[in-house]
Amino acid sequence: MSLEFDKARLMSILARGKSNWGAKYDRLEHFKRFQNLDEIVKDLAKLGWLLFYKKFGYKAISLNPRYKSEIISFIETQMPYLKGIIK
Repeated sequence: MSLEFDKARLMSILARGKSNWGAKYDRLEHFKRFQNLDEIVKDLAKLGWLLFYKKFGYKAISLNPRYKSEIISFIETQMPYLKGIIK
């Protein structure tokens, strides 16, 4: 799997699972199964698509609602079978 696909997969999990947009976030430790997690988070945070929170005792991530249309478009490009599912 490519790094771009893993980025789309991580963001699709955040968007579809618990709808982690903006102030609603999920702990970073829940995504340990991604091999390049640190690189993925760094790249997406640099684009502004991912919000990174440092809380007491853990780190958390959520999707930036400002870039919602770009994020959904990227996910649907990498994972065409999700077209129309993410809102």
